[in-house]
Formats: sequence, C-alpha cells, structure tokens
Amino acid sequence: MASTASSVAPAIKPGVAPLRAGEGNSFLWRRLHSLSGIVPIGAFLLEHFISNYEAFHGPEAYGKQVAFLNSLPFVLGLEIFFIWIPILYHGLYGVWIWWRGDSNVGDYPWQGNWFYTSQRWTGIIAFIYIVQHTYYLRFTGVHLPSNPMASFAKVQGEFQHPWMIAFYAIAIVAASWHFAYGVWLFCAKWGITTGERARRRLGYICVLLALGLIGLGAASMYGFLSAPYHPLESSTSENIVMVK
Repeated sequence: MASTASSVAPAIKPGVAPLRAGEGNSFLWRRLHSLSGIVPIGAFLLEHFISNYEAFHGPEAYGKQVAFLNSLPFVLGLEIFFIWIPILYHGLYGVWIWWRGDSNVGDYPWQGNWFYTSQRWTGIIAFIYIVQHTYYLRFTGVHLPSNPMASFAKVQGEFQHPWMIAFYAIAIVAASWHFAYGVWLFCAKWGITTGERARRRLGYICVLLALGLIGLGAASMYGFLSAPYHPLESSTSENIVMVK
C-alpha cells in the first residue's frame, strides 16, 4: 500500500526572521550602510542630542555650545566628510533598501518583521527631518556659524508653528528608535551578539538607549518652549544679529 504524504506544513517557530546578508556588491554596500549608521552617524547623533540638551539650561548655555562646535578646527571639512556625506549615503541607500524590500508583516507577523518595518519608516522620517532641519538652520535667515548666540532664538522661531512642534517630537522619537534598533541590528549582523540570549539582553539595553535619547530630546524641546521668545533682528548690510 502506497503511503500518503502529509500535506501539513511545518510549523514556523516564532522569533526574529533571518537576516539577509545580500550577494556580491550588495553585501559590501549593506555592510557599509550598517557601519555608517554607527560610525560616524551614530556618534554624531549622540553628540547632537547631548549638545541640544544645553537648551534646557537656557539661551546662553545653548549659544556657547554652538559657538564651541563652530570653533573646532577644520569644522567644515569634518561636517562634509564625517557628517553630510555619510548621512546622504546612509539615507539614500536606506531609501533604496526600503523601496526594493517587501513589506510582509501581514503574512509573516514575526516580531523582527515589525521591527524591520518600523526601522524603515523611522529612517525615512529621520532623513526628512535632517534635510528640513539643516536647510532651515544653515541656509535661511541668520548665519549661525557667524552668530552662534542667535541659535536659540532661531530654533524658537520654528517652534512658533504648532505643526513644527509635532514634527520635531515625532522626529526625535523616530531618530531615537532608528539608532537604538540600528545598534541591535549592527551587533547581530557583524557577529558581536551570538545566540538568542545575548540578543535579548542587548535588546533591553537598546530600549533603554532609545528612551534615554527621547528623554534628552524632550528636555531640549522643553528648554526652547519654556523660555520667553525674543524674535531676531538682523542688519542685512552688516550681518549683525541682536536678540531683544
């Protein structure tokens, strides 16, 4: 008698879906994408959150921090080669990965699949925020590298629009989650954490990291929102800025 093959599909174990390494050049570009999210972009993000926290201490403290950053040697070269080029690569290649990827959280509701989807969307939000934030602060109105003490009031000017407050808050949460989960993915992809136990422990640390960054971002926003707003006055002929 012929035996009948079982038609029951094997059960899929819950957990994190396997990480795809990519093939050929894709493997290299994905590794560089993962690495750039930690160094130098991750380091810059941590510095940015810490520097912005000075807003919690008032306009003078924030202005002094901006002045210090702009006094660093070769600051323009540092920004171009260690901030803007890596951010452009990481952001644009991240958009490419997102565009080429398949969203299948409905068919395969792994926890890792939900995290993957959230990582893509938080990255898009953070990238849009960085473009908008950089354009407003560096290329409109007062030239902050020449007038660092005007930086506090310039950021406050954006906060006069309620929708910008909401956008900043969403961007802070998105950037915090994107970086913290990016640390977890980096350690998994590069073989730093091996085994479910190590990954689970690192996951708890990354959650605390995300919450800490959100806390710093919320404190900086509170500093800008709680201080009296004094609009900037600028002299276009002499490029002199004063705060009322």
